[in-house]
Amino acid sequence: MTALSDLALGQRPKGRTALTAQWVLGHRDGRHCLIPDGEVVIDGGAILHAGGRFEGEVARRIDLGRALISPGLIDLDALSDLDTTLLAIDHGPGWAKGRVWPRSYVERGPYEMYAPEELAFQKRFAFAQLLLNGITTAAPIASLFYREWGETVAEFEAAAEAAGDLGLRVYLSPAYRSGGMVCEAPGRLEAVFDEEPGMRGLADAVAFIGAQEGGHEGLIRGMLAPDRVETCTEALLRRTLDAARDLNCKVRLHMAQGEMEVAAVRKLHGTTAPGWLSGLGLLSDRLLAPHATNATDADLDLYAAHGVSVIHCPLVSARFGSVLRSFRRLKDRGITIAMGTDTAPADMLMNLMVGLLTARIADGDAAAVKSADLWDAATLGGAKALGRSDLGRLQPGARADIAIFALDDVPMTPAIDPITTLVNGGSGKVTKAVFVDGRLSMRDRQVAGLDLAAAQARAQVQFDGLVAKYPDRTWGHPPVDEIFPASYPVEGGAP
Repeated sequence: MTALSDLALGQRPKGRTALTAQWVLGHRDGRHCLIPDGEVVIDGGAILHAGGRFEGEVARRIDLGRALISPGLIDLDALSDLDTTLLAIDHGPGWAKGRVWPRSYVERGPYEMYAPEELAFQKRFAFAQLLLNGITTAAPIASLFYREWGETVAEFEAAAEAAGDLGLRVYLSPAYRSGGMVCEAPGRLEAVFDEEPGMRGLADAVAFIGAQEGGHEGLIRGMLAPDRVETCTEALLRRTLDAARDLNCKVRLHMAQGEMEVAAVRKLHGTTAPGWLSGLGLLSDRLLAPHATNATDADLDLYAAHGVSVIHCPLVSARFGSVLRSFRRLKDRGITIAMGTDTAPADMLMNLMVGLLTARIADGDAAAVKSADLWDAATLGGAKALGRSDLGRLQPGARADIAIFALDDVPMTPAIDPITTLVNGGSGKVTKAVFVDGRLSMRDRQVAGLDLAAAQARAQVQFDGLVAKYPDRTWGHPPVDEIFPASYPVEGGAP
């Protein structure tokens, strides 16, 4: 019997590899099924077998013991920077805390608050954290608040290289926009637009996808990512959807996600974002829409009618007092629900737990949603949103994207059904190993090609440097300790 530690981290084992565990989440007749004492056989980058004991020839068998072998988790709004929303958890409103550019900052000229090498590093660091949490497919998301305008091709070339080095399946291209919200006076926000950089950003994204599509043995795929609906013009969105059709790729567009957006879009267009896009003929099954927490019944009906997928990010929404209303209402309409983390920690299991709780609270009904519904969203839902029948499931012919979750964690004892146990009591820290396209990308909290301890120290220094620049882009330019005061008085001054 071979041990998991005998495999080379960062490499695809040669020959057929059989993984056995107390539980396997297999796939039969279009749905997941639990297989006790099951076995999954990897052959190169694909699944050869998922079921009971495989009677064919294998190069090695690895017994994982009390664990669940699951399809890798799919995160379609995956944090890919150092999360600035953490600064807003206890500090608001956004216009007073550096989350909306003041007019004075716009007039002096917005600037990049990170150097190119810092932007490249934070992608690599974020991708490693996704793997640590059992996420095998990701569509990166980052804030544009600290950017000069949009994201750059150079940083996404570095992101593609990082994904290839670490072994993460990604859908990506640089985010772009034609506008943004500006604070003209305390509490008064106005949308300002400049079409040229938006069109230039779209052209860069299209060129990036053309150059990178299929790279690193198919791990790199394209997705167009206009920033947020209130920062986009009709012309930019029309050209985006035309480009997506030509490239045969998906488009992720944040909409129906917050009060500022709802107010801005209604002021600009006289309706909701889904209503505006529907009137323009731009809703389609190419669209992936985080977060839908402010979607009306009419908006949800439009999503259902046009095949728009919703990316549900319950943790980041709940932190700011917002919930999806509701998971069951979307499911009953036949809307595809995928999952996203969109914040730190990039812990999908924590997201699934928050999603379960908020879904039941939203409907006032404990029967509104089950743990398996959330697991489906993080696997089958994400795969369906991407148009990938070879992801999100363990069955012959699917890609060998696998997450192994330990079930012998003391805080999770007593364990019951493995899915219920992991959704309600697990965390990403119980992720034992991850295979992506048959390659061992993470094992025992280590990823190939990155010293996580050194990276953590660098990330904190880099984030502290960003926070020090917040007065530049905050209304009235107060010092940092006024923008983000400590939870309690700090004796002897700041540490």
